[in-house]
Amino acid sequence: MSAAPHRSGPVIRLLEAFIAFCLVAMVVMVFGNVVLRYGFGSGLVMSEELSRFAFIWLVFVGAVVAMHEGAHLGVDTVVTALPRSGRVACLVVSELLILACCAMFFWGTWRQHEVNATTAAQVTGMSMIWVFGMGYFTSVGIALVTLRKLWLLATGRLSDDQLIGVHESEEALPPATSGGRP
Repeated sequence: MSAAPHRSGPVIRLLEAFIAFCLVAMVVMVFGNVVLRYGFGSGLVMSEELSRFAFIWLVFVGAVVAMHEGAHLGVDTVVTALPRSGRVACLVVSELLILACCAMFFWGTWRQHEVNATTAAQVTGMSMIWVFGMGYFTSVGIALVTLRKLWLLATGRLSDDQLIGVHESEEALPPATSGGRP
């Protein structure tokens, strides 16, 4: 019994919809501003800042989705040559290192919280915690994905091919388990 690596629950689908919304908002704001500047000699100053914020949100939310899907970069040359026990050991060590990085990221965001919450963006006047506060979301989101993977490992629901978090080439990927995905 193994968990499908790319099965998207409602939370992941919601995050993907938010990413799509940010992308569309960026395109509309930037393209609209270009048309306004070159066509009418004026533009919306706010659109540059908001599109920059949308890009930041897209990247940070995308990092959580990519972690869930195992889409981050990595090297599997050594791990694929190891027996199952070696793969398990490497997985546990790497997941614990990821958790440590998440804790440091959260702590750093927390330490800067007051500064960012009291600093206003130049044009919109929004609190900069709306930008830098994404560190909370990303660190907690990636930590939850990591803890879920460790839980699946501890309960014996992680298959051998799921012990390798990333693959160097698409030829090495196991067959897709969800409908419509290659």
